Amino acid sequence: MASAARIAGLVRRMPVLILAVVVLAVGAAGAFHAPAMAQEQEDRGWSLRDLLFPRRSERIEPPLNIQKAKPKPRKPRVPRAPAEPQIPIAEKAPDARTVLVVGDFMASGLAEGLDTAFAENTGIRIVVRSNGSSGFVRDDFYNWPEQIKSLIETEKPAALVVMLGSNDRQQMKVGDVREQPRTENWTKEYERRTDALGKAIADAKVPFLWVGMPAFRLPKMTSDMLAFNDIYHQAAESHGGEFVDVWDGFVDENGAFVTSGPDMNGQPVRLRADDGINVSKAGKRKLAFYTEKPLMKILGLAAPGSVAPATAPAGAPVEAPGPAAAPIVIDRTAPMLLSDPALDGGSELLGAAPPAKPNPDLPGEKLVIEGKASQASPGRADDFSWPPRPQPAAAAAAATDTTTAISP
Repeated sequence: MASAARIAGLVRRMPVLILAVVVLAVGAAGAFHAPAMAQEQEDRGWSLRDLLFPRRSERIEPPLNIQKAKPKPRKPRVPRAPAEPQIPIAEKAPDARTVLVVGDFMASGLAEGLDTAFAENTGIRIVVRSNGSSGFVRDDFYNWPEQIKSLIETEKPAALVVMLGSNDRQQMKVGDVREQPRTENWTKEYERRTDALGKAIADAKVPFLWVGMPAFRLPKMTSDMLAFNDIYHQAAESHGGEFVDVWDGFVDENGAFVTSGPDMNGQPVRLRADDGINVSKAGKRKLAFYTEKPLMKILGLAAPGSVAPATAPAGAPVEAPGPAAAPIVIDRTAPMLLSDPALDGGSELLGAAPPAKPNPDLPGEKLVIEGKASQASPGRADDFSWPPRPQPAAAAAAATDTTTAISP
């Protein structure tokens, strides 16, 4: 009976419990918007109805002025510049002369530019034998003074172009000591190795050009390249070669590194890659532009791209010179002599001899020295005499004729 009584009590209290749960839930929900209604409810009191059935004005609704985030506008795509058309390289003649280009990765770029420069010349072949990571410092990796001998024997070049040194800003082993770049011992050994390369080329009796390094983005690297170029210049001229200075083509008017600059035609182009080290296609062509003139001098070419060089290779047909044209006769006027500016046959310039003593009786001298003006002729504009003086008969007749001629 007791259990039944407890159950009956719980059943009777169940609506109250449910109502309490509902009130707690609504109260918790109302807590989120209670601050919005707090002031109004304090003014008019609070009731259970406000929690269960809030008025439309009391409902929390998102403000209408909140707008959805607009998507960011996409940046318009910048069209890439059209790729430069590749210049077809003409098929070289079997007896074409070879220009051998040696060095590091900069020499490879120079060779590409020379290929373009001599693309239409069937008598010149550009051959590149570079090692991109080589230099004078790591002769244990690649020894250029030794390797150049075999390269010359294999290729038998008519001319040789060297561009080397961009990898040499590192320690060098001198004896058993590793020397830091550009110390006294490092520089002496570096000069010895560059001189050895120049001597090896000279011993092979091949005319050669030594192309200097350009500026680079890093200021320290640019400073080192300036010092290296002095060493290369000395090594080239000591052994009968010619140093080609390309520095001004890759710096601005203040001598600072530039990524873009004028090309060989003066048009603004990008000369260097983003890393500030490598050279663009236009930059490679500009390197070749600096090298063309001395190279043509060695090869005997009149101009880049000419099919037949001035000194034709073996087997090339030689045209007989045409008859000389008759000289053109030009009628020239003799120049005026400085010693006779008046063209009167005088032998002295004005002021060469002291002036003669003036005649004091001349009217001009009287006017200047004594201040006496000469008497005006009758009828002249400066004749202010009154009454007017009679004019001479001849002058009067001339005046009459003139007046009569223009009268109607």
